[in-house]
Amino acid sequence: MTGHVMVFAPTPLLTVTVDQPNGTPELHLHPGGQGVWQARMVLSLGVEVVLCTTLGGEIGQVLEPLLVSEGVNLKVVARDSGGSGAYVHDRREGSRREIIDVPGQPLSRHELDELYNLALSEGLRAAVCVLSGPNHPSLVPPDLYRRFAADLCANGSPVVVDLSGEHLTAVLDSGVFFLKVSHEELIADGRAAGDDQDQLVTALYDLHTAGAENVLVSRADKPALTLLDGEVFEVRMPRLEAADPRGAGDSMTAGVAAVVARGGDIRTAIRTGAAAGALNVTRHGLGTGRLDSITGLVDRVELVPAGNRPQFRTTPDEWAHRAGGR
Repeated sequence: MTGHVMVFAPTPLLTVTVDQPNGTPELHLHPGGQGVWQARMVLSLGVEVVLCTTLGGEIGQVLEPLLVSEGVNLKVVARDSGGSGAYVHDRREGSRREIIDVPGQPLSRHELDELYNLALSEGLRAAVCVLSGPNHPSLVPPDLYRRFAADLCANGSPVVVDLSGEHLTAVLDSGVFFLKVSHEELIADGRAAGDDQDQLVTALYDLHTAGAENVLVSRADKPALTLLDGEVFEVRMPRLEAADPRGAGDSMTAGVAAVVARGGDIRTAIRTGAAAGALNVTRHGLGTGRLDSITGLVDRVELVPAGNRPQFRTTPDEWAHRAGGR
């Protein structure tokens, strides 16, 4: 399989949503979690996906056929120590209301080893590797991400990450190709003092120096900021009314990975990711979107220089050394 994306999704979720769009209650069951939503959008953009994950318990038995039905090439480590997670949301009043959230059990040492070997083998064959976070930080230790990113980058595999907290810190030194993070996560992690543009631009350069070749910070309803080739840009796109604001960031990350897997340049990748994220919020399904609709919106997305002077920049030779000669 050439030009495909490997998505590392260690702890998927069963999502149960109660809706009532036409006066009659509806019940929706889908696989979910960050990596699953990213994989779904990559598939929507016409790129094949290998999804590496773990499944366990009664929830895992329900999740497996649902994941297969998504169209991914599913690679599973069966769990012995505990079950997969799930949530139930009520959307009958128009906005999501959480009924219950069951994160699942932390992965055991044996399960972590099996998942690492499986995902590394698949990742080394992929055009791009996406590392998505666990649905709760306690389920998978940051050191697994550190080793995984280091081994992939050292062997020339472009790594795309959408992480925060200790899991983000763990992968940075490996020289990841692309990092997406929200401004809320930067502030919560102490990487930015506030949400004004100057502070976020400083955080962009800090993340670049720490190990992210290209960085994008999403800012809710404001234009995202991205650092490319030492210059900061605002990612400007048409304003669209949101049906469900969740999932835009995951769709953006997936759009970047899909374009890079096809051999596209990073600027086109970010514009495509922005279009995918913008259209995703107009829908109720997370990580969903029509290829023709996303493609039609890409030309409306602009990368506009933010006017901030580069403070420092990692040289190409330094990146080659950091990423194992890639």
